[in-house]
Amino acid sequence: MNNSLYINEIQTLFDDVQRSQIFEDQKTMTDAVPLFSIAEINSKYENEKNAESFNLKEFVLSNFDFLGTKISITRERQLPIDEHIEKLWDELTRTAYEEKGTLLKLPKPYVVPGGRFNEFFYWDSYFIMLGLQTSGRVEMMENIIENCSYLIQTVGFVPNASRTHFLSRSQPPYFSLMLDLLFETTKDENIYIKYHDTLEKEYAFWMNGEKDLDNGLSIKRVVKTVDGYILNRYFDEANEPRPESYLIDIEDGENAGEEFYRNIRSACESGWDFSSRWFADGDTIQTIETLNLAQVDLNSLLWHLENTLAKSSSLQNLSEKGKYYSERATGRKWMIDKYFWNENSGTYRDYHMKKNKKTSSEHIAALYPLFLGLATENQAKSVAKNIEEKFLYQGGLVTTTKDSGQQWDFPNAWAPYQWLGFKSMKNYGFDELAEKIKNNWSSNVERVYRNTGKLMEKYNALDIETVAGGGEYPNQDGFGWTNGVYLKLKQN
Repeated sequence: MNNSLYINEIQTLFDDVQRSQIFEDQKTMTDAVPLFSIAEINSKYENEKNAESFNLKEFVLSNFDFLGTKISITRERQLPIDEHIEKLWDELTRTAYEEKGTLLKLPKPYVVPGGRFNEFFYWDSYFIMLGLQTSGRVEMMENIIENCSYLIQTVGFVPNASRTHFLSRSQPPYFSLMLDLLFETTKDENIYIKYHDTLEKEYAFWMNGEKDLDNGLSIKRVVKTVDGYILNRYFDEANEPRPESYLIDIEDGENAGEEFYRNIRSACESGWDFSSRWFADGDTIQTIETLNLAQVDLNSLLWHLENTLAKSSSLQNLSEKGKYYSERATGRKWMIDKYFWNENSGTYRDYHMKKNKKTSSEHIAALYPLFLGLATENQAKSVAKNIEEKFLYQGGLVTTTKDSGQQWDFPNAWAPYQWLGFKSMKNYGFDELAEKIKNNWSSNVERVYRNTGKLMEKYNALDIETVAGGGEYPNQDGFGWTNGVYLKLKQN
């Protein structure tokens, strides 16, 4: 029984279930596993759905398995936070050696984020690895890298998460940074040689289409500026409602443009779903224009990928390849300066391709050139000042300066950017600010844990008496990247 693409195969039933809202969370149905063949379920549904006594929820519950669609962890007594996280690593570990419903098979065990997220997520896994490194769980770090490599080798990229409906998009490309983290742990340079082919395949995915591009145009994840330089953007192959947020997208898209769904999905590839960063008017999701932007975080990460490919080529004495990737990295570093650095505001911004200018949104992704060592000393000093004055609050670093009600906006503090903020400041010698970032957020995490016994997906940086909110679903507990970043920060 091949159920790997069953959402498309049960489209009528799926559409009816999502529109009727029989489940509070639209992700519930996408994660369900069919108990019978798709043909049998479809046939039963067509035969029974018009009967007067028909109950849609009962039909679905009798034909699908919903075990494991949400992770709930309770303890008889509250452990010290470090002990709690050590137990969580095992409780959040999963295996998927065969496809079940929408879940993709993976060769190695992995750690899931928690709450409603019961699958392997790409960029989450890097921040989870920070904690695994601190906990001495090197084998699980290797497992995560092996799973990413398997996905890149089999489907051409690491999907947003390990489900079939994410096969149209990726997430921020952290694979090369994962290798750095493992090298930092094992000191074995051979990992760069072992995964050289995987690195090349991921690079080819992000650069696909660059040779066919005229100035001022874009294709897939590649854009060519009016001046003829190649940058990258987030993109999704599909232009239809997301299955996991089906009804939300349909309702939001009623008065939006023709590529609304693709813009929505492309923002999901960034990991920032959603933020005023993507909105043309800065306020409403209907004006989302992710596709018009080249992003500073993505281009910084691709510089790192190019740099890593230059290193892995050099280790194998592949001089031509080494020269090629080194030149690509050098060129991109120059372009990051040209297209993302804003001298007037003293920070990095995204670049609007159609307007040929930097965007107005102030956001924490400006940290990436500092995190990866791309910024000059003066640029870093200016960004640090900007971060301290506009982004640092009592409960950590916020993602933007705009309060839009979206979860990737003010006043929410997300684990990845606490680590990026801390490391960025350390890289340039702003030790006092680094400590402040670390202590403000870590204290917030500890406070919420004392009050609730949970580690959360995100935190409120402004009002440290409450938990964070906003977005399409309630705040989740678990939580993979919070666990990882908290442990790593406490170690430093």
